[in-house]
Amino acid sequence: MDFSSFVTSLGTSFIIFVVLMLAFTWLQRKPGNAVIYYPNRILRGLDPLEGRIGTRNPLAWIREAVRASEADVIAAAGVDAAVYLVFVGSVLAILVLSGIVLLPILLPVASTEPAPFSTDSNSEGSFKNLDKLTMGHVNKRSPRLWAFLLGIYWVSFATYYVLWKAYEHVTDLRAGAKISPEVRPEEFAVLVRDIPAAAAGQSMKDHVESYFRSLHPETFYKSMVVTDNKEADKIWAEIDGYKKKLARAEAVYAKSKTTGNPEGMRPTNRIGFLGLTGEKVDTIEHCNEKIKELVPKLEAEQSTTLREKQKQAAIVFFNSKPAAASAAQTIHSQKIDRWTVIEAPEPRQLIWTNLPKKFYERRIRSLGVYGIVFLTVCFYMIPIAFVSGFTTVQNLKKYLPFTKKIVDQPEIRTVLEAYLPQIALIVFMALLPSFLMFLSKAEGIPSESHVVRATSGKYFYFIVFNVFLGVTIGGALIDSLKTLVNHPGDITSLLGESLPKSATFFLTYVALKFFVGYGLELSRVVPLIIFHLKKRYLCKTEAEVKEAWAPCDFGYATRIPNDMLIVTIVLCYSVIAPIIIPFGVVYFGLGWLIARNQALKVYVPSYESYGQMWPHMYLRIIASLIVYQVTMFGYIGLLREFFYAPLLIPIIVASFIFAYVCQKHFYLAFFHNPLEVASQGKKEIPNMEAIYTAFIPQCLTNDKFEGGDQFEDARSQSLRTTSF
Repeated sequence: MDFSSFVTSLGTSFIIFVVLMLAFTWLQRKPGNAVIYYPNRILRGLDPLEGRIGTRNPLAWIREAVRASEADVIAAAGVDAAVYLVFVGSVLAILVLSGIVLLPILLPVASTEPAPFSTDSNSEGSFKNLDKLTMGHVNKRSPRLWAFLLGIYWVSFATYYVLWKAYEHVTDLRAGAKISPEVRPEEFAVLVRDIPAAAAGQSMKDHVESYFRSLHPETFYKSMVVTDNKEADKIWAEIDGYKKKLARAEAVYAKSKTTGNPEGMRPTNRIGFLGLTGEKVDTIEHCNEKIKELVPKLEAEQSTTLREKQKQAAIVFFNSKPAAASAAQTIHSQKIDRWTVIEAPEPRQLIWTNLPKKFYERRIRSLGVYGIVFLTVCFYMIPIAFVSGFTTVQNLKKYLPFTKKIVDQPEIRTVLEAYLPQIALIVFMALLPSFLMFLSKAEGIPSESHVVRATSGKYFYFIVFNVFLGVTIGGALIDSLKTLVNHPGDITSLLGESLPKSATFFLTYVALKFFVGYGLELSRVVPLIIFHLKKRYLCKTEAEVKEAWAPCDFGYATRIPNDMLIVTIVLCYSVIAPIIIPFGVVYFGLGWLIARNQALKVYVPSYESYGQMWPHMYLRIIASLIVYQVTMFGYIGLLREFFYAPLLIPIIVASFIFAYVCQKHFYLAFFHNPLEVASQGKKEIPNMEAIYTAFIPQCLTNDKFEGGDQFEDARSQSLRTTSF
């Protein structure tokens, strides 16, 4: 990429961001758009404009975001959102601390090197101004390389300091939320899996209750056995669908009544395939008939489910938080594959179909999934490298000769060099999350938050191995394939030579992510357009309108790995090309501001795990740091031929030691709820029946059975929570 292409990419990305920010400032003031820009406040029963400063200043949202306290963020979006902001703020602090030392020292050291004997170009075109500011401008074996080596130590120690402080802060945040006086059903329950078969003539519920009553006689309250609700849930969903269709038909019918036509026109539909074939019927009458037909069918299926479809898993309730916490941390059986007890997740995030899966089945599934992930990572790198190498202008002309006349146009060439590889990479990676989410659920994981953490980890592996390494060596690999076949030992030097050449690609990639990506997130242009199209042409009832603007959550499964990619990129180039550090600072600075704005006004959490994602985020920052240290050891030692490069080995070892110490010092408080935390807060026994009821599934609720004994065996699969 030459200098004009880089400036074009940076300039146009900035202009797009400014336009999107101005659009956000104008659009958010429209009353009809409040549900898109303030859904969080609306759902909490607040005035959408509450706390806003009465000004037309387009930067007023920044002041609001900065002024909000951490308690405000927790109240609006939960502890998980606050912990994510700690993650972004920690990375920002690491980069700022690194930049204030590396930029004023390394840039002059590199740029003032007199007449270097050889320069490793940091771009595949004429970008000599950047080359003079990088380590590639320093002579091999030069004493000036000491400054770069010490810079690696500085970045590492800054990372250790910031992460330790952040870990302490997040631990306190989690404990503070856990000792809240608010009653949460999951804090009084444990999830029990791998229940052995009951004795002949004994029900599963009696089997579970006799076991736990004997072990916890003072604190045991009640149990619910997990049942196979697939058929009941299917019928319930069908009834719910007909109810929605009925409400829509009634709204259409009411709207058709006018002064000239007081009778209106009753809506009709066909009952065949996709409503396109079959008999035409009166929609209102048809829906009422189907509901009347399905309700008795649901009741019959509920009875069958409760009696005959019990599984070997259960939710067990205790009358105090310390008792539940203690039970979750206790080994209940001599055998590892029996009576597995863990803390119960929130009712709304349990994956009920996974709960009955056996111990060894889960282990086999997990091994199989990670085998698939490993193979996919390896084979996915091939198309990633191909896309990276093929989308360069030179390769387009080489492999698609008919594009030569178009590509050779200066204006088109500049735009293609500025955006084509980055956009191709972003689109290619967007195909992965759904597949990885499916694989994570297939492991037998019991909760949504755990699935998100597992998906985030898998996505991180893809990003590091396929995006960072794939882009770094992709273009060079295609061009040097014949050389590598004859001389496979040259792969090390190829990687070393390719790393600095990818610097400008990653500079533009980071700029595109924070200017265009954050601009789209802040302006919410896409959700706004979709909402107004649905409202105008599809929505007929208030429920449909609300469903059209219903906000999502932060999407941690993909958001965090994408942030980690930027962390890895900026760390790995922080010493080779320190000019990338300001780009990283802008990325995480803007990310922190926009994430706070979205947490306070837009996103609504779909679950709360009280910051259980933090240990995983922390470990991946450490992993990125180790990748950076190993990369720099190879680059300085092999490419720059610096005799003292082995002095980087102690800092690599220190990173592993730091990770181990933090794991031992902090992690157990995230894996378990400490008794000293569980023992604080309210001492009186809450409404245990309300806690018990919070886990009832919608497909098993029925006023006719409410309070009946036959419901006792299956009150275990709630899709909702209850207010206390």
